[in-house]
Amino acid sequence: MKFSNGYWLDRSGYTVEKARGLLDLSVDVDSVDGTGSATSTVHAYAPVRPVSSRGDTLNVGLLSVTFTAVADGVIKVELVNHRGVRDRGPHFAVATTEDYRGEVEQAAGGVTLRAGALAVTLREGEDWTAAFSSAGRPLTASLPRAVAHVVGPDGTAYMREQLSLRPGERVYGLGERFGAFTKNGQSVDIWNEDGGTASEQAYKNIPFYLTSAGYGVFVAEAGGVSFEVGSEITTRVQFSVEGERLTYYVIDGPTPKDVLRRYTALTGRAPMVPTWSFGLWLTTSFTTDYDEQTVMSFIDGMEQRGLPLSVFHFDTFWMRGFHWCDFVWDPATFPDPAGMLERIKARGLRVCVWINPYIAQRSALFDEGAARGYLVRTTDGDVWQTDLWQAGMALVDFTNPEAVAWYREKLQVLLDMGVDCFKTDFGERIPVRGIAWHDGSDPEKMHNYYTQLYNRTVFELLREQRGQGDPVLFARSATAGGQQFPVHWGGDNESTYASMGETLRGGLSLCASGFAYWSHDIGGFEGTPDPGVFKRWLAFGLLSSHARLHGSNSVRVPWAFDDEAVEVARRFIRLRLSLMPYLYRLAAQAHATGVPMMRPMFLEFPDDPGARDVDTQYMLGEALLVAPVMDADGEVEVYLPEGTWTSWWDGTTVAGPRWVRERYGLDTLPLYVRQGSVLPVTGRVERPEDDWAADLTLRCFGLTDGDEREVVVPAHDGYAAVAFRVACRDGVITARADGARGPWRLEAGGTCVRADGEETVRLELPGGVAAG
Repeated sequence: MKFSNGYWLDRSGYTVEKARGLLDLSVDVDSVDGTGSATSTVHAYAPVRPVSSRGDTLNVGLLSVTFTAVADGVIKVELVNHRGVRDRGPHFAVATTEDYRGEVEQAAGGVTLRAGALAVTLREGEDWTAAFSSAGRPLTASLPRAVAHVVGPDGTAYMREQLSLRPGERVYGLGERFGAFTKNGQSVDIWNEDGGTASEQAYKNIPFYLTSAGYGVFVAEAGGVSFEVGSEITTRVQFSVEGERLTYYVIDGPTPKDVLRRYTALTGRAPMVPTWSFGLWLTTSFTTDYDEQTVMSFIDGMEQRGLPLSVFHFDTFWMRGFHWCDFVWDPATFPDPAGMLERIKARGLRVCVWINPYIAQRSALFDEGAARGYLVRTTDGDVWQTDLWQAGMALVDFTNPEAVAWYREKLQVLLDMGVDCFKTDFGERIPVRGIAWHDGSDPEKMHNYYTQLYNRTVFELLREQRGQGDPVLFARSATAGGQQFPVHWGGDNESTYASMGETLRGGLSLCASGFAYWSHDIGGFEGTPDPGVFKRWLAFGLLSSHARLHGSNSVRVPWAFDDEAVEVARRFIRLRLSLMPYLYRLAAQAHATGVPMMRPMFLEFPDDPGARDVDTQYMLGEALLVAPVMDADGEVEVYLPEGTWTSWWDGTTVAGPRWVRERYGLDTLPLYVRQGSVLPVTGRVERPEDDWAADLTLRCFGLTDGDEREVVVPAHDGYAAVAFRVACRDGVITARADGARGPWRLEAGGTCVRADGEETVRLELPGGVAAG
């Protein structure tokens, strides 16, 4: 929200009381160990007008700001005006170490608080300033008049902070945003909405940003947060919330990956998801007519055409219209649901069904939930209802533990029947006015936070039933910390090239916000894509972390378009399966470090200015550059950072940094391999959970003299890991396997040698150059 009117004036009707100095500094004293040493907390007090005499301390507001070192590279900042106003929550769960101690350095009139290399320095005086630095390098600062308490014309109070931006500094993140990937110049409201992918609204709003200057900021407020990213004051990021307090964390890098590592250590990391989830998901689509015969015809059609499938999803109309959600199969179209699920699973597939957190009035569960107090009520004591989406629908109150158990009981019936996972749709249309939550939560804060309770309820049920590493959702809404309940997909897009672009921007922005896995509707949701759009989207979707064919009023089986679409689908499904050792390693890396599988270019190349604003391509891990073709003529511009890049398809090389303009047929797209990569590629697998090491090729790209690589085929589904050691010396590549279960190959520059078991092999290349 903007509170100013140009540089000099405040917005009409708003009283903006800014910190006008730093009156007093105090440091907590640690009495636990009896040493009297300073702890990790510094308190600062700032009056909202200059204080030069005793009389100036009367009739003036005093803002308190508390700085706490909570972990190496993380400092928490709390701004408070009136502390007596109740803070009803909810609050994000933030993991910190209670006994962590930073370092405090006190000097005449000033204090520096250190959390590892990160430091904040404050000095008493006429001007308010809190300057953040890393190892002595300036990062950002809360400058004079940045901290403020604001009262609007209707009496609503706000707390505001502004952190400085340097010339050329870029800002990224803030959740799933479909506009320009670089956020400078944008106004962003952190407020979950069901708004499609073509507007400023988003399903997954995350109050966290990171910048090209090597730090991040997490605003730990569960409700609405308004960001002005160089859009009110061009040299500052402003964020504000309703109320009398505001909490945020400054997070050190120095690299963007380091920022994400620290941020996800605070808010939670994505778990491992099952190998089968990396296969292709196929759905009935939304409003199409379908029954068991239709479903089995889709499954048969995929098998007959050699299109490996892993998950079949039943969308909304597996239940009766007007009954969502009663969790009962429509008897008119599915008279034998248990038998049908058994027949599907006998084909080696998993089953997903659509759910949402709403209970329609026609549902048999409505009266039960209302009588037991499991549905959200108004402040008058009535059940809150609306006709938007389902007639007379109510909302499950997940702040009530008994309601959580009740909802889980309904899902348990489906799990017992053979369902494997759930598409947790919706969770954004959460009312605010006149609402009373069971636990007394603040309705404004619960609007965004509701999705956390919803997805957690379903995910934890699956984890209890199936164990760690096997649960997976297909979720639409999220807030900070939602990365703990994957996978998330990009919402309701259109079936156009333009929407393919906005979908990718949303995904890249979400991945820059701590989310490890991401998917989207291949072909677009609204409308029916022309065959060209569908084929281009197949390549994009099957080179994303997770892949799903889904539409609204038309199906997405490839043969519904043309024979070439079947060929394109087959080619990229096979490519995806062949990359399973690499993809699963990326998932393990994301789980361990918080670095996403799909990476914006700046995340992998933070020191390359040419990569900072690129939002039409991405890195799939550290090795593969993917540039979806979003043009009917097949033209695409690709940015290649420094180094030699090898085409996956024909082995040709291009030296970066440079932009290249290329034209691609409908059956391909720019797919480049980074110099120095060794990729384990598996063959002849029909499902992602097959044994990857049974038929393996190590493909080497651009190794140079002295390069050494350890390549691991991860353990999975009962198969042990296999490790390879690859080295390049004098134009000769050598490789040795540890734990190999059979024959394998070493390939580079179009030359291939075969090996068996744990023998060491050598590959000599013409001219002594180890090329891709």
